[in-house]
Amino acid sequence: MSNQQVAKAADRPPDESRFDQLSYDVVAKSFKVISTIFFREIRTSGYHQIPADKPCIFIVAPHANQFVDPGMVMITSPVRFCPLMAASQFKRKIIGTAARLLHAIPVVRPQDLATPGAGKVRASSSGEMDLLEGIDTKFKEQAQPRDLINISKAIKAQVKEVISETQIRLASPLSDSDVEVLSKEEGVKYKIIPHVDQHDLFDKVHDSLAQGRSIVIFPEGGSHDRLELLPLKVGFALMALGAMAKYPELDVKIVPVGLNYFHPHRFRSRAVVSYGPPISIDKKLVQDFKNGGEAKREATSTVLQQGRDGLKSVTVNAPDYNVLLVIQAARRLYQPAHRKLRLEQVVELNRRFLIGWTQFKDDPRVIELARKIRAYNQTLKYFGIRDHQVEKTSAATLNAAKTLIVRLSELLMVAAVGLPATILNSPIILLAIYISQIKQKEALANSSVKIAARDVLATWKILVALVAAPLLFGCYSLLATYYLHTHYAHLSIGHLILIGLALWIGQPILYFSVLRLTENGIDIYKSLGPVFLAVSNPSAAENLRAMRKKLSDDVTEFVNEAGPQALEDFDPKRYERQSSFDGNITATSKADSSASGFGFLSGANWLDDKWLFQALHYDSESEDDNEVTN
Repeated sequence: MSNQQVAKAADRPPDESRFDQLSYDVVAKSFKVISTIFFREIRTSGYHQIPADKPCIFIVAPHANQFVDPGMVMITSPVRFCPLMAASQFKRKIIGTAARLLHAIPVVRPQDLATPGAGKVRASSSGEMDLLEGIDTKFKEQAQPRDLINISKAIKAQVKEVISETQIRLASPLSDSDVEVLSKEEGVKYKIIPHVDQHDLFDKVHDSLAQGRSIVIFPEGGSHDRLELLPLKVGFALMALGAMAKYPELDVKIVPVGLNYFHPHRFRSRAVVSYGPPISIDKKLVQDFKNGGEAKREATSTVLQQGRDGLKSVTVNAPDYNVLLVIQAARRLYQPAHRKLRLEQVVELNRRFLIGWTQFKDDPRVIELARKIRAYNQTLKYFGIRDHQVEKTSAATLNAAKTLIVRLSELLMVAAVGLPATILNSPIILLAIYISQIKQKEALANSSVKIAARDVLATWKILVALVAAPLLFGCYSLLATYYLHTHYAHLSIGHLILIGLALWIGQPILYFSVLRLTENGIDIYKSLGPVFLAVSNPSAAENLRAMRKKLSDDVTEFVNEAGPQALEDFDPKRYERQSSFDGNITATSKADSSASGFGFLSGANWLDDKWLFQALHYDSESEDDNEVTN
């Protein structure tokens, strides 16, 4: 392609028409309202690093919340983008409509085209490890070189050659464990996953980047509920290098985005969207990519590693849940962190502690500290309180008793309002739980990487609520209108219609207000534990405070000693100097800054009712909620 064609492509405006801008805004603002209802708090960090004048490839991980994840990037990013989405999802009504409005680029995934193979397969009777034998199979009709033979979640083998209807040569030999599975005389069932030529997809991505558009991609390949990142697919590296090779004047930036959820599948949980420094691609790597062969593989591998390192800098990657519990407890016990930390600071401190854990996990002092921390966590569990509540047990018995009575009274008042509302809306709650659990089981059965398939729960809870809530509110409005019609005959049809519409529109707002009130009731309930302990067992409370103080001193002493060895920028006063508002803002205000019209939808600020319920807030920032559990 000539330089003139390159310049022409690069000069095209990122937003082709006012309609495109409008459709993007509608989807973004709609999701902003949804996320404000589903999540209790969303914070962003590092968004100011995103270049506004360069096409970007946003690589997002971990992919812990299925279709919610692209929306989280959409409402926090200052630049518009085209997401890459599985072509099969375009068939869904709600998701597909949103994808088309966003001009999402469809990705044909081979696994979506999998078909059951005729007959059964087994290991070769000749003992050849790279040969598969078929029983009543039709390999010549169904399989081609580069296709995958999917035998189980753990066994996928690429076809090298179709020898006959009953024999296939594999690209690599089977392992001993694979042969053991395939040693059954009667054979085992299998599926054939066709090879998909993605040249058209890459061409679309290259052209979009050349036109100044940014794209969003999830390099792990699919959503999951693991604590650590999955191995990254090479696609984003090929896209970036390929676009810059095709358009020499193009300067593509790769922006790592970390989605750090605090219980991602739970209603009214919290999240932090962290943007890392943009990754620039060296022109030499682009030239190596164009040269092909081993140089191309090395260039692609380099960009892939840069992306992996970038994502590790904005995510928390624990090897297992037990380690994560120890890390989170150590972070809370660390004395310089004994202050009100914002969510993004919690994520950063967890990540830094994990870096230290990786380096010192075999140190005898760390092993002993971990043992003490686990014992401390068990003690907290026994008394039914959380770490941040331990210091609140120091109240005198009489004062604690008064506080307990006041809070129980407040809890009863909140329950008087919240319980009827919960009962009225229970059909939505029960239906969302029921359908999301069905989808969870389906996703788990079809995945080899999911642990419990919790990554699909939030998506399906939201989708069910989007359909069920208007229907339920409509039913209640009809019932109320019918009651008025039968008891107040003087009301005209026009008045009844207006009343019905007002009730239908007003119910969601009323429900959200009651939801916030109920949420504060839950906070009051959570605050009862330390007060009850101070009243019922003051000596145990005193011992618990002493235990925490000693453990906190031990953790702080070790961290301050070992920290400089693990982190070049270690500073024990790092969080003491940071202001509570040092440039990181909530997603609500961030979304407002990128709005282009729709004042009545701008950032959903009209849902911000903190002032109304502030008087009843207890433990609203509970440490149990503020733990990353991707």
